Amino acid sequence: MLEIDCICTGQTKKYPFGTRLFEILKDTNPKLKYPVLGALVDNEVQELSFRIIKPHRVEFIDITNQDGIRMYFRSLYFVLMKAVKDIIPDADLMIEHAVSRGYFCEIRGIDLTGKNKLIEKIKKRMQAIIDADYPFARKDILNSEAIKIFEESNFPEKANLFKQSPALYTSVYQLDNMIDYFYGYLVPSTGYLTKFDIIPLYDGMLLKIPKRTNPEELEPFVKQDKMFDILEEHKQWVKALNAANVGRLNDRINEGYAGTLIKISEALHEKKIAEIADKIKEQKTVKLILIAGPSSSGKTTFSKRLAVQLIVAGLKPVQISLDNYFVDREKTPLDENGEYDFESVDALDIDKFTENINDLRNGKTIEIPKFSFEKGKRYYDGTKISADKETVIIAEGIHALNPKLTEQIPDKAKYKIYISALTQIGIDGHNRIPTTDNRLLRRIIRDHKYRGYSAYETLKRWQSVRRGEEKNIFPFQEHADIMFNSALLYELAVIKKHAEPLLKTIPQTEPEFAEAKRLLKFLSYFKDMNNEKEIPPTSILREFLGNSSFHY
Repeated sequence: MLEIDCICTGQTKKYPFGTRLFEILKDTNPKLKYPVLGALVDNEVQELSFRIIKPHRVEFIDITNQDGIRMYFRSLYFVLMKAVKDIIPDADLMIEHAVSRGYFCEIRGIDLTGKNKLIEKIKKRMQAIIDADYPFARKDILNSEAIKIFEESNFPEKANLFKQSPALYTSVYQLDNMIDYFYGYLVPSTGYLTKFDIIPLYDGMLLKIPKRTNPEELEPFVKQDKMFDILEEHKQWVKALNAANVGRLNDRINEGYAGTLIKISEALHEKKIAEIADKIKEQKTVKLILIAGPSSSGKTTFSKRLAVQLIVAGLKPVQISLDNYFVDREKTPLDENGEYDFESVDALDIDKFTENINDLRNGKTIEIPKFSFEKGKRYYDGTKISADKETVIIAEGIHALNPKLTEQIPDKAKYKIYISALTQIGIDGHNRIPTTDNRLLRRIIRDHKYRGYSAYETLKRWQSVRRGEEKNIFPFQEHADIMFNSALLYELAVIKKHAEPLLKTIPQTEPEFAEAKRLLKFLSYFKDMNNEKEIPPTSILREFLGNSSFHY
């Protein structure tokens, strides 16, 4: 008999060796708001089919848990793949981008524009699969057998990835007569997938998903044409480099192409930044450049590189930090818990910022305020800046694209830039890499190197950071005049050796262990790229790895 601590109910009970979590769930009956999808066993994600073989601490999870909603999404992908295969047996479905509050999918070689009846047919087939409540059967098989299955199923990307694996066995899932692989767990059966929709989008379709905060509703559709365009542009570019997935990237590294990938990736960044500078130069009325983006997107390095290119274009850039425009502490707005809300746009002195920008636009010299975070007070140290007709002001910060910040400044005087690290490759066509993972790994490395934070501390803060982004940054990204993708094709192969040792320090006693293990699993697919010395000192990646030629 093994002792099990059930966190959800506060019970400690004993069960026979080999008891499945399904049985423990039925016996303890935790009162979660939504159906239980899986469990955290000693802070490690497990399916409900997991058998106990030693004492454990068990916490059952539903769709409101970050690991639970990932299980839901992966399972929904599998149902979509199955439905498409049932209708078009030779179809090659690709899960492409997170966009418009859902996931953009396309069928390779088939333009779905105007084919609403086909999309509706796929949706009905998905619903039939869900209604049938098929189990997601997980089984361990020889790696060589998995390679054979995926080659015969016309999944060459998966077969190639498994050929690179040193493991003897691997885990695959079976849904009715279809076998696939996912780098995380699924829900018990298709009947758990009660909320979804598919709608036409561009030349493909959008898989709509439930809200994590209210899973009884679907995420609302948000038109994001600019975001889609930049994602598609980079997708075509990595295809041209024959590195559209992790397996092909590993092949290119093995072929000795790593240094070339670095050079081409960095050249693309430089070309894009130069083009942005030229566009600003062409718009002769622009005096204020506003740069916003989520955490660890590389805003600071981007703004410095843009300043260089603006000088090349014949302009005189000056940089202003929005952090210096915080109101005094006692004037800071409060959140719903009565705490200071430093992430609110109203925590900034918008009137003072507007006054300073308009004075500079009119050729006046101004004294720039400074802000003491320690004292919570504004002060002045005599720092002054002036402007002439060639001067452009660069302001970077999370609220830079919020219309409220600059509503008193004429639109013709502003140029708005949104920057984020939009990962261009997937593990394979069915296992996408969330863009947030790229940024999170960057932040873990930077926080450790420059701020003295452990990976555990960064992971613990991350959900709060993400909530702030959802509220203050993402709603305004389509307001940008242009978007810049700061992700580098090669970077995860370089980041791997920096992030892995930090993630391995997180003890299993902490809730963040599950996330650390997921990230370690994700990084394990990448081959190490040992060409770090070839990364130029002006690279955005140097902001996180060190040895940048810029001062921060």
